[in-house]
Amino acid sequence: MTKTLVMGNYTETDLAALRAEFDPVFLAGPDDLAGLREDARASITAMAYKGHAPFGADQMDMLPNLGLLANYGVGYDSIDTAAASARGVKVTNTPNVLNDDVADLAVGLLLCQGREMMQASAWARSGNWAKHGEYQLNRKVSGSTVGILGLGRIGREIADRLAAFKMDIHYYSRSEKETPGWTYHDDPIALAGAADFLIVALVGGKETEKFVSEDVIAAMGPRGVLINISRGTTVDEAALLDALEAGRIAGAGLDVFLNEPDIDPRFYALDNVVIQPHQGSGTVETRAAMGQLQRDNITAFHAGNALLTAVN
Repeated sequence: MTKTLVMGNYTETDLAALRAEFDPVFLAGPDDLAGLREDARASITAMAYKGHAPFGADQMDMLPNLGLLANYGVGYDSIDTAAASARGVKVTNTPNVLNDDVADLAVGLLLCQGREMMQASAWARSGNWAKHGEYQLNRKVSGSTVGILGLGRIGREIADRLAAFKMDIHYYSRSEKETPGWTYHDDPIALAGAADFLIVALVGGKETEKFVSEDVIAAMGPRGVLINISRGTTVDEAALLDALEAGRIAGAGLDVFLNEPDIDPRFYALDNVVIQPHQGSGTVETRAAMGQLQRDNITAFHAGNALLTAVN
């Protein structure tokens, strides 16, 4: 009987690789665990998990011999790591392989906002260029000040890219980092006040919930633009919508939302928001690398070898 459980919405390519390597049991999500026979659940020692549905103590207790929970994605805030550690369950994720894609998208969102690329494209497509002439002037991006909220792996990649745009780099992190002359802030409100563009690159979870608070958003001012490629939970979404609707900040570029994909319809009415469908790591190459790293962790676990990317 199999020792591996696969849970989540995987591509056919990933499913084929999982079948070939582990001959696993497949379930759509945590709610389906109860339908699995008790002896089948007892046989599971490793699990491949993909999704944002909470996976906590109750679910782990239904898998009494689980030793590894391998998450697909760098963010693992849906997994209760404290409950896992208490039960001797190791958790892994898939860091680094997606840094470039997420950083690229953050820069793209910033450019779309500053240069109004979505609106300008619509102007040309609608025939307004031919009928009414050039699109209105927008704002310069190069040489402005950017604040990176969270200078981890992805935040660093974003900062490195924007340094090439001759931008003045400011950042917030739990501690000051060794950087090429970038400005450190120990307060997110101060960072927001200093930046033309504020990019959120925090990890998800309870510790960062609404970290971009109403006060942080207010500090951005009427020229401020918020870019979020982290998690929807890191921003006070109600405060953000209020500020966008009232013109208290200039705009936002968002790849993540609360309750995604069923996002607040107020966003759709705003032409100062660039919306992306949580596709930060969404390239063929990176998703393949994420799947491979997840499988490599499972293989290492079954072989009794050191895990590649343990988080607890």
